[in-house]
Amino acid sequence: MPTKILTATCLTFALSLVALPARAEALTILLDWFINPDHGPIIVAYEKGFFAEEGLEVTLIEPADPNDPPKLVAAGKAEIAVSYQPQLHIHAAAGLPLARIGTLIATPLNTLMVLDESPVKSIADLKGKSVGFSVGGTETAILGAMLAQHGLTMDDVKLINVNFSLSPALLSGQVDAVIGAYRNFELNQLAIEGRKGRAFYVEEEGVPPYDELILVANSAKLDDPRLPKVLRALERGVQFLINHPEEAWALFAGHKKDLDDNLNRRAWADTLPRFALRPAAVDRGRYQRFAQFLLATEVIKTAPPVESYVVELR
Repeated sequence: MPTKILTATCLTFALSLVALPARAEALTILLDWFINPDHGPIIVAYEKGFFAEEGLEVTLIEPADPNDPPKLVAAGKAEIAVSYQPQLHIHAAAGLPLARIGTLIATPLNTLMVLDESPVKSIADLKGKSVGFSVGGTETAILGAMLAQHGLTMDDVKLINVNFSLSPALLSGQVDAVIGAYRNFELNQLAIEGRKGRAFYVEEEGVPPYDELILVANSAKLDDPRLPKVLRALERGVQFLINHPEEAWALFAGHKKDLDDNLNRRAWADTLPRFALRPAAVDRGRYQRFAQFLLATEVIKTAPPVESYVVELR
């Protein structure tokens, strides 16, 4: 083959290699529960291709048990899990190798909820009443702090485990109040059933404010270059969601069958102002205060240094 032809062939081959798209890196995000408006920035980033533009092929998995995702990340079975700040403190105190790397929902969603027609007009009115709950530990600690603000103790109420049937337990009269009801969901569920609920907000009743939904990764793998890419894509997702709420809703509703319903539409509007505009940013003081709260309420026995499990990736 003449030299000129050989050179041209080599150049053409080299240019074809340059033109090939980089192979996407696979990454798994375990959600905390079935897909719902709380996951808005993730779904928008997925549907708009923001993850793909960061060179990521993201798989979203809905768990059968919401307690499993952080444990699977700690065991190295997935890269990222959606979890909750209160649970992170418990996991860190137990020695699980987990670290907060991002925030989805930057305010508490948890409330103490009653029906609007209930004789319980103040938390003090719960004396001698029944309170339903789904998960012990942090929920009961939060309830205890709220009661204490009004001169009551846990001995003044009757706790009933209603599993995850918070709204049905209220509607049926099984309990007088529920703790752990989300202000963006249970209030809307009651309204759809033609009943009005009334919420006592935990952050207004003696509980330190906290991030409801966060992203956690394995603390031994924080140098993974894929993690900052996820956060960049999420930030773009939040920006798009805030700037184009109706178009973002359409992307969410079309992501999966059965998402486009009355409850999700209502919850979407209520969740919109609660998304973290800077998912990577963190307020360590907020985490420190909540760790001290969990220590004081004996939910955890020891508190590791916050910087060991709360990070801001760059």
